[in-house]
Amino acid sequence: MHGPGQWLAALFALWLAIGAAAAQQPEPMPAPPAPAVMPGPRPPAHRIVLSEVVDPRYREAVLAVARKPTLASRAAYPEFVGTSAFYDWLLDHPDRVSLAWQRRKVPCVAISDRGNGTFSWDDGEGSMLTWQTVGRFADGLVWYATGKVKASAITPSVPVKAVVVMVHPKKTLGNGTVSITPMAQVYLQTDSKAAKIVLKLLGPSAPQLAEQGVEQLLFFFAGIAQYAQKHPDKSDALLAPARK
Repeated sequence: MHGPGQWLAALFALWLAIGAAAAQQPEPMPAPPAPAVMPGPRPPAHRIVLSEVVDPRYREAVLAVARKPTLASRAAYPEFVGTSAFYDWLLDHPDRVSLAWQRRKVPCVAISDRGNGTFSWDDGEGSMLTWQTVGRFADGLVWYATGKVKASAITPSVPVKAVVVMVHPKKTLGNGTVSITPMAQVYLQTDSKAAKIVLKLLGPSAPQLAEQGVEQLLFFFAGIAQYAQKHPDKSDALLAPARK
């Protein structure tokens, strides 16, 4: 299985179409608490009007992906107790979250902070993603990602675009803590004919695989938030910037 950082990047990069061949990893990441998604109907989509919350500079591009995705999926993560400002900070610093997983000895690729809220991931073998926050609303934000993925040395790069709507309703509990219920809606788009053929071949299994990817994305952030809540004395060292 991919490490958490790889799942984050692979999710943005249409992991389903091109990630199946690379799904075997020697050391799996910790599994999310079960059930991350309850059996039965999927969690309801959170009502967010993208045209109202997305920065006008990115609105057209975001709506083009959300209206005609190659694949769309959503999932929810079990409610947990944390600190509102801290969880918001994690969402704005995925590079530090990736580093935190590495410090916990969990295999995780590096995410680079490019400044001005832009982040990137590059596997050095032809796959790369760049994403940024393009919209904010109460208890949530919108990411827009672009890039390409190369499944193997003999396959061409697959261009991808993605829109991720991260929603995390909170309830105040007192003593500075809140209950957080993370949810995500993901829209993935590619013009690659090869990727679309793979999706058709996967058939009924495609939605389930996609949902697992969204679950891993939620766990990428929530797992560190929960660990820091339980071990506040370790959070500063866990999330400190990388030493130069």
